[in-house]
Amino acid sequence: MKERRAIAETDRSTDTKPTLKDLDPSERPRERLLERGAEALSNAELLAILLRTGVSGMMVTDLARDLLHEYSGLGGLARASPQELAQRHGLGPAKAAQLKAALEIGRRLLREETAAREPVRSPEDLVRLVELEMSVLEQEQLRIFLLDTKNRVIAVRTLYTGSLNQSTVRVAEVFKAAIRENCAAIAIAHNHPSGDPTPSPEDIRVTQAIVEAGKLLDIEVLDHVIVGRGKPRYVSLRERGLGFRR
Repeated sequence: MKERRAIAETDRSTDTKPTLKDLDPSERPRERLLERGAEALSNAELLAILLRTGVSGMMVTDLARDLLHEYSGLGGLARASPQELAQRHGLGPAKAAQLKAALEIGRRLLREETAAREPVRSPEDLVRLVELEMSVLEQEQLRIFLLDTKNRVIAVRTLYTGSLNQSTVRVAEVFKAAIRENCAAIAIAHNHPSGDPTPSPEDIRVTQAIVEAGKLLDIEVLDHVIVGRGKPRYVSLRERGLGFRR
């Protein structure tokens, strides 16, 4: 009987999930964060703090590294749906929700800091406001930047989701919020889910229609940027003279 009990206890011990407490204190991500600051930790260590526990036979830090490798980094994790992550061995619904919530908080914080009422001086300024969100979208989305007389961003609004063309993008709708807010200028951004931001002929036609309408309404269209992934990260149609008359 004692022998059976000993075997059972051994089996249970091998099924326990390794935790951060199993690491030497100097190697525990949580302690390292408190001592050195979050910026001193790797992506895997930060992810391990969120996950808290590993799986049978795998330390949580190893699980975090596996996830980053499997999804090609934090960007891939951000693109994955909560449902997909929840089905992954070692995560489940609770951890998947925690992970997606943390990534979303990071995106929103960056957007708030970037949009700290600085005037828009370049396409890069526009892209920084939406890149983290739009570069991971699986559908095309069109957003409008509402700008004041000093080209400072008042708000960013999502207008359309889905394939964009002249039949679906209503020019009047693009300027509706700008007129209501008495904006001096607007800018447009949309994404290419393929990751390639090269403008299509339809992108150019939509841009030209919006620019021409802006002239009639006396609302300047600063730019239309297409957000992608990789290199180049984005394309400015104004810089390329596409849809904008030089």
